[in-house]
Amino acid sequence: MEKAIKEVRLTELRALEDDKMVVEGYAVVFDSPATHYDYTEIVDRNAFNGCDMSDVCFKYNHEDNFLILARTRNNSLQLIVDDKGLKIRAELIDTTNNRDIYKMIKAKLLDKMSFAFTVDKEEYDYDTNTRRILHIDKLYDVSVVDVPFYSTTEIYARSKEDYLKEKRAKDLQLEKEKIKLMLSL
Repeated sequence: MEKAIKEVRLTELRALEDDKMVVEGYAVVFDSPATHYDYTEIVDRNAFNGCDMSDVCFKYNHEDNFLILARTRNNSLQLIVDDKGLKIRAELIDTTNNRDIYKMIKAKLLDKMSFAFTVDKEEYDYDTNTRRILHIDKLYDVSVVDVPFYSTTEIYARSKEDYLKEKRAKDLQLEKEKIKLMLSL
């Protein structure tokens, strides 16, 4: 049996401003081809089914010598597989490094993500030089990065006012749904 090779890929992140330093985005976007030097790669929408995501770190540029920004093990990093891809949400603790990273995300100096992983199932089309990742065995980290492999997504920071406006709209929608339910009884 061949030894699994750890791989790294990049995509989207955004910063949310409220009382906490929260960032969110997509470390993986499904069925979104990335082409570099005549090589194309696509992550299948079922690639994370059964994937080991038990202890995933949120890092800067996958650096082991840079302090970890967040982690699934202590619930400061959440990973959500949805219809679009692998969504991340991280609450950064108040450290100098985290404040700097958070400010760079807000300023759009850092606007992409990457992911480090091993693959145990893939398809390769030699005619088009395209690799389709069908199953990711283990996810090691998601990282905010300077230079992405997948550049099809974007990152942005929302102001506190935009965040609160969106929250009020969601709260209002929930109230309307509650009233409808009460009236239908």
